[in-house]
Amino acid sequence: MSSSCPFSPRMSSDCSSPAPCSNLSWLSYGTLKGDGTLIVVNAVGAVLQTLYISVYLHYCPRKHAVLLQTAALLGVLLLGFGYFWLLVPNTEARLQQLGLFCSVFTISMYLSPLADLAKVIQTKSTQRLSFSLTIATLLTSASWTLYGFRLRDPYIMVRSTGKG
Repeated sequence: MSSSCPFSPRMSSDCSSPAPCSNLSWLSYGTLKGDGTLIVVNAVGAVLQTLYISVYLHYCPRKHAVLLQTAALLGVLLLGFGYFWLLVPNTEARLQQLGLFCSVFTISMYLSPLADLAKVIQTKSTQRLSFSLTIATLLTSASWTLYGFRLRDPYIMVRSTGKG
């Protein structure tokens, strides 16, 4: 049986997904850029990811470890925001650095399921993978790629390589 949460394929049994931090980072990027699409999509995403984590915590037998991991991720996020909003006075430089920060968070989020992929290859069973999620991620990523190209925003284009 898979160790992933049935309602959130991005959460493994160790709940190490940085998804909410990624949404909050992109929300900040969208706010700084004044992009309503980024703001709405990532505000909704952050709320949903917070809900997923709350439900996960409710049923998780190792609450202390999960809370520590979540707090560590939020700490990194807060340090990053403090840096961008307090130490980078130039708005354009802040936008570029925040875009890079967001891209790194997104890439890390999509590296986390590689352990499950290794298990799929090892066991030759796709039980750990959600086909519908894979297709939805592909379609969503394609949409973000087109949006990034339309805006000529390299950070949104990078985002789309791994984030739905």
